[in-house]
Amino acid sequence: MKSQPEFLRSMKVRVVHPYQWLWEPLEGDAGFLLKPMFGGKAAYIDGKLVLYFSAKQEPWRGVFACTDRAHHASLMAEYPELKPHSVLSKWLYLSESSDRFESVAERLVRLARKRDSRLGVEPKPKKKRGTAKPQMPEVRIRKPDGNPFGRLPPAIGYGGHGRAGEKR
Repeated sequence: MKSQPEFLRSMKVRVVHPYQWLWEPLEGDAGFLLKPMFGGKAAYIDGKLVLYFSAKQEPWRGVFACTDRAHHASLMAEYPELKPHSVLSKWLYLSESSDRFESVAERLVRLARKRDSRLGVEPKPKKKRGTAKPQMPEVRIRKPDGNPFGRLPPAIGYGGHGRAGEKR
C-alpha cells in the first residue's frame, strides 16, 4: 500500500456534519449557540435547547425537537412525521428516513428562529466544579479466615494476627 504524500499528511481535514445546512440559517441570530452534545450538535436559542441534530445510526439519525410533553400533540398535529423518540420520549423525533425529512426539518428550524413557544427546554444547571462528591464509607468484607485480602502466599506467613510479614 502506498503511503500518502507529505502535503496530505500535514493537512487537517474538517469533517462537516451532514445536517449543518439546517442550522446555518440560525447562525446569524445573536441568541444562537451550537454545542456538541452526545456525539451530535445541540442548537440553543436564547439559552434554551431547541433542536438536536444527530447523524448516528437509527434511532439516532435525524432531528430532535426539544420540547415539553405538553406540546407534543400540537406539534405532531402540525407535523405528522414527528414522533416521540423510542428512547428519549420527552423529545419529538424526525427520522432522516422520513419522505419529507428535508421540508419538515427546515420548517422546524424556521419555528426555532421565530422562537415558537412550543420549542425549547431550559437546560439543567451544571454542577459546580471543585465541589467534592460525598464519599462512600469504606466497607471491607472479611474472608472466613479473617484476612480481608484473600489468601496470602505462605512466604508472608499471615495467620490473621498482627500485620502481614510480622514475625511472632
